[in-house]
Amino acid sequence: MSIFKDLWWFFKAEKKSYGFGVVLLAFVALLELLPPMVIGIVVDHINNKTLSNEILFQWLGILLAMAVSVYLLRYLWRIMIFGASVRLARLLRNRLYEHFTKMSQQFYQRRRTGDLMAHSTNDLQAIQQTAGDGILTLVDSIITGSFVIIAMATTISWKLTLICLIPMPFMAILTNYYGTLLHNRFHKAQEAFSTLNDKVQESVTGIKVIKTFGQEKEDTEEFVQQSKDVVNKNVSVARIDALFDPTISFIVGISFILAIVFGSRFVLSGELSIGQLISFTTYLGLLIWPMLAFGWLFNIVERGRASYDRVQGLLSEQEDIIDQDNALTSRPSGSIRYAIDSFVYPTSDKVVLEDIHFTLNQGQTLGIVGKTGSGKTTLLKLLLREFEGYEGSIHYGNLTLSAYHRNALRESIGYVPQDHFLFSATVADNIAFAKPESSFQEIIDAAKLANIHDDIIQFTDGYETVVGERGVSLSGGQKQRISIARALIVEPEVLILDDSLSAVDAKTEESILTSLKNNRSGKTTIITSHRLSAIEHADLIIVLDQGRIVQRGTHYDLMKEEGWYKDMYNRQQLESLVEHGG
Repeated sequence: MSIFKDLWWFFKAEKKSYGFGVVLLAFVALLELLPPMVIGIVVDHINNKTLSNEILFQWLGILLAMAVSVYLLRYLWRIMIFGASVRLARLLRNRLYEHFTKMSQQFYQRRRTGDLMAHSTNDLQAIQQTAGDGILTLVDSIITGSFVIIAMATTISWKLTLICLIPMPFMAILTNYYGTLLHNRFHKAQEAFSTLNDKVQESVTGIKVIKTFGQEKEDTEEFVQQSKDVVNKNVSVARIDALFDPTISFIVGISFILAIVFGSRFVLSGELSIGQLISFTTYLGLLIWPMLAFGWLFNIVERGRASYDRVQGLLSEQEDIIDQDNALTSRPSGSIRYAIDSFVYPTSDKVVLEDIHFTLNQGQTLGIVGKTGSGKTTLLKLLLREFEGYEGSIHYGNLTLSAYHRNALRESIGYVPQDHFLFSATVADNIAFAKPESSFQEIIDAAKLANIHDDIIQFTDGYETVVGERGVSLSGGQKQRISIARALIVEPEVLILDDSLSAVDAKTEESILTSLKNNRSGKTTIITSHRLSAIEHADLIIVLDQGRIVQRGTHYDLMKEEGWYKDMYNRQQLESLVEHGG
């Protein structure tokens, strides 16, 4: 029952709803004691031949009034208790989502998307059921069971009541044992569902790759195996779950046998009337629901506890990047100075960046080039504060990055990543994502600057064309340019293009770079690229190799010295010449 202790903070916050609901449940339990008593009284009248129409209709009227009252009270307590449980699910779902938005990239490297989705759906549903059906079964089983036992003992026979309660401790021992087994198995079942969820998400996202390589059959077989594992683990849960009702029914059945055997003797000895024995067995029938509810309660509680543990495990993970208490909320500006001695990713012991020292003045353009895996993107992620823990410092203006609030820092930076993500929305909405209040003219201006306007007006619905999820209905070059427009619309102090021109042709690339140069006077631009033509105009070019700067200078400077840059530039120029028939 520790789950109720864990959720006590919510029960206190919703004390009015739960308190009112519990009171109404108690009234319902009291009213339900009337029918057995009325039945016993009517039977005794029949046995004594004293039943008249007046007496019969009087008791029928009482039963009708009781039924109407129970109907209304049950309607109200359901609104109170179940309504509160829905609010709990909403609260936890909002907390989870807010937590997800705060977590750094490291968190998403550790956690699978499908697993996070399972926490936000199945686990929250189990917790909601605990706060709704769990409270109902706990309160109703205790109140109804207590009222029925008290009524049996005080109004009929305390001796017969004690005799019929003898089997009950065995039920408590068995249901507690089942509950422990259920908790362990349900935890494994939820983990299996998370794995399956992740598999579906991954397959749907990569369906183009799966089809391209003709792996539909193999992917389906893997899904079938994981789905089978989910079924097996849930069947394992169901096997334990299925033990509750038969066990409870068997024990209650023994109580009925005891009631009939010993009740009959009491009737023969004159201690009870026939009507009282009938009332007693009817009351005993009312005990079936509390006992079944008690078994069901163990089921709900163990499911809820396993799910709550999983959700709390997520929420307890601390943010990797934390702002200082006095962090500045104003957008930074000025020169950028890197002075990094070394940087190692938290999950590795390999040095990724080493001896990175350079200064980029405000309004200048920086080009970063090098082999794949040389550390270009990592250099940018440090500027965005996606990772910390490096030896050295990065200054923006006269202050280190940690002096600024993350939101203020990132608002001053327009970042276009290698992996272009577009939402399943209109083209206009995707461009205006970072600045929802943008006018339509501002959207068009950003699109023109990114050299995508002419493409957009050729779409079926122009700027109102809905792109597929992740932009699947667009070409790679179109996605890149829409992403660039999305970054440009906020007019950032620093624009970062992380190999963001790789999918456009040389002419389009030149057009975009010329537009940026003409329209971003006095603002800083950082470009990483494998195609050196994209950065040859830069004020400063650095060449990375295995996380170290091996060359630096302008295009003119680097072409005068032997090294990677000159060799690669000449090779690319030769390739371009050959492509054009030279």
